[in-house]
Amino acid sequence: MRLVVARCQVDYAGRLTAHLPMATRVLMIKADGSVLVHSDGGSYKPLNWMSPPCTLREGTTDDGQVEWTVTSKTADTLRILIEEVVHESSHDLGIDPGLQKDGVEKHLQELLAEHPASLSPGLTLVRREFPTAIGPVDLMCRDGEGLSVAVEIKRRGEIDGVEQLTRYLELLNREPLLTSKGPVRGIFAAQEIKPQARVLATDRGIACAVVDYDALRGIDDSEHRLF
Repeated sequence: MRLVVARCQVDYAGRLTAHLPMATRVLMIKADGSVLVHSDGGSYKPLNWMSPPCTLREGTTDDGQVEWTVTSKTADTLRILIEEVVHESSHDLGIDPGLQKDGVEKHLQELLAEHPASLSPGLTLVRREFPTAIGPVDLMCRDGEGLSVAVEIKRRGEIDGVEQLTRYLELLNREPLLTSKGPVRGIFAAQEIKPQARVLATDRGIACAVVDYDALRGIDDSEHRLF
């Protein structure tokens, strides 16, 4: 992990364009090759990023300013002009054991991976823990029309979970292999979804699914109970 605190300007060019004017930011270059640009605000969401596989070329402009050019496999570019480096360090973080979810949430993921159609008719599993530059998506699925569907699973569905899925969708929709038939859509699944989270999800085009944990486990099977 390489961390650089620098006064910099960032320009992204690809399916869209984005500009960050000169300011002090944290540049993070991870061992997997991803490059992320962070500010002191905005919680843990990067201002901009480039997912692996990508290449980082360090050089200088004609006027001698340090310039980084990050290029993705689809030729998207992240151009970083560095005016001043405040701090730079590298760290070997070793192998991360991964996020250990609580028992119910982990079991929900396992059950929904076995029965994805319980979330939406025709849904089939592609992979659990689908990797992105900012963490794994709980389930990557495909619907009956062949479109990719990212599923984020929580025991209690709150605004933070919707924000997390939104960030995943922003990344996933940059991947041509996932968007060849159309944009990746999202499903926010939880045992309980707070009203504010449901409103935010709906506003962002994310479907909500309330999960009956007992029914999935076969404990509360409505077809075989007396009352």
